[in-house]
Amino acid sequence: MILRTSKFIAFLFLTACFSTGVSLAQDSASQFSDPTAPVGNKALTMPASVKPILDQWLRDTYITYGPDGFYYMTGTVTVPKGQKGIYMWRSPDMKKWEALGCVWSMDKDATWQKNWCPEKTKDWETNLPDSAYKGVWAPEIHYIKSQKQWMIIACISHGGSFILKSTSGKPEGPYVNIAGNSTAPIFNHIDGGLFEDDNGDVYVMGHNHFVAKMKSDLSDIAEPFRKLDEKPYNPEPYLEGIYMVKANGKYQLLQTAWSVKKPDGTYTYIRPDSKRNDNIISYDVIVAEADNIYGPYSKRYPAILEGGHNNLFYGADSKLWSTTFFNPRGQRGSEFAVTCRPAVVAVKWQNGKLMPDVERTDAFYKTLKP
Repeated sequence: MILRTSKFIAFLFLTACFSTGVSLAQDSASQFSDPTAPVGNKALTMPASVKPILDQWLRDTYITYGPDGFYYMTGTVTVPKGQKGIYMWRSPDMKKWEALGCVWSMDKDATWQKNWCPEKTKDWETNLPDSAYKGVWAPEIHYIKSQKQWMIIACISHGGSFILKSTSGKPEGPYVNIAGNSTAPIFNHIDGGLFEDDNGDVYVMGHNHFVAKMKSDLSDIAEPFRKLDEKPYNPEPYLEGIYMVKANGKYQLLQTAWSVKKPDGTYTYIRPDSKRNDNIISYDVIVAEADNIYGPYSKRYPAILEGGHNNLFYGADSKLWSTTFFNPRGQRGSEFAVTCRPAVVAVKWQNGKLMPDVERTDAFYKTLKP
């Protein structure tokens, strides 16, 4: 009897261990996103009709539609004969663009930013020295509706992100530092972003997994940056271009990942060696959503292949658009006829997921003159 009891207890113990192991494995899998990259999926790939909307060297294109009926565009520029800073363009229809020039100059308007010491290297895309010609990265132009305030958030390579406010109430400025970054960056990394919630609360998004709520007067952050509760890839690669938007009643977190080819011929977003560029394929937008801005976020899914470091905006047609800029890196980048130029892609929500709207994109570019 004792022997039988002992065997039964041992059986229960092994069964419990086995069951726990399975549940732990399942729980572990649920904490990570599927890294499979759907390279070749035409429904998710940037439509072939997309072409530059302005012949201007521009990376990290950012566009917003203002309350005055104009689209405003900015991005990373290179100016071999001009002043370092933030440049802007505006358009009534995304087809004809007017240059507003340098709305914030590193030489004339910067304070602590002037002390930035860039690396003494050359930009491989232009063969121009970074230290001379590329001072500000990935600026974003935002109209904060609740405050009726135009703001810009931008960053300096290896120098952190900072927020500027317009002192004229106009998108073309002039711009000055907010108090929170009057003497130093508000966030010590690149690719900062801004997001205004439905209730008027404004948040600073930080590269690439951080967020902090701002004070009601937008003078500074009201809390320390906290890490978003995400379901990362395993292992997590380097991601770029954080952006937040509210849609379908949820917080939509957009980031950018490089797809790479695996030895077995399939594709993944897990990039084993971030310094290796001969294996990268395309620069893709990935999306996750949550009920709370801090998370937890759902598993990520690929949304716009080749359309990375983008932003979403509603146009005059009240329909959704995305920016893109033809990243020259990677296999697909080498196939572009021209690179580092601003463009837009019509997008839509289908079955709760973001994807290109090919029909609307094609219709727009048919009306765009060379």
